[in-house]
Amino acid sequence: MLAASPAVLAADSIAEPLQHKTIVVRADPRSGRLVRGVVLSARPAGVKLAAPAAAAVDIEAMIDQSARKHDVDPLLVHSMIKVESNYNSRAVSHKGAEGLMQLMPPTARMLGVSDSFDPGQNIEAGVKYLAYLKSVYKDDRLALAAYNAGPGAVNKYNWIPPYAETQNYVYQVGKKYGEARRAATAKAPAPVAAPETTEAKHPKLEHFVDENGRLHLRTTP
Repeated sequence: MLAASPAVLAADSIAEPLQHKTIVVRADPRSGRLVRGVVLSARPAGVKLAAPAAAAVDIEAMIDQSARKHDVDPLLVHSMIKVESNYNSRAVSHKGAEGLMQLMPPTARMLGVSDSFDPGQNIEAGVKYLAYLKSVYKDDRLALAAYNAGPGAVNKYNWIPPYAETQNYVYQVGKKYGEARRAATAKAPAPVAAPETTEAKHPKLEHFVDENGRLHLRTTP
């Protein structure tokens, strides 16, 4: 066996998608031993190489980390992502919002995001922006409305803007958030009550022996 040069390896890697490798095992007519060989042939038309498996991304861990960092309930972030993109990191809305938390490009740039389709960057920026809106409006509903329609619209109406999309967005996120909180409460283990002490409920028993040697018992409060 001769080691292939880098140039040969590079050429092979480029040509590989156009070729089909077949391993052939046959008996050597002289020695009778089995010999294995590789036959290169043109790849059949229409046959595509399988795409490499995408790296597993722990979205839940990212949400939890960013939520804790910015003091936001992770369940609220999950509810927003469910409504915004249904956890599709490549989602793009008809208005151009991108990624899991549907960041508009100007907002993404303002928050220092270089790739809105990167789950980590998208979640961190979205949660950071939500935390800012919560600090401004002191009301989750108004923060959600501002996230969807922009702070200018909320400031203009001093409440949830009368836009069907925004009102439905606030309702849907709030509904899922409530369901998530109830589910989390139901899964939480019930607190274990401390055992009741009975010592204080019963009077103490005292005994003494009189001068005649008789035993006397009496209770005291």
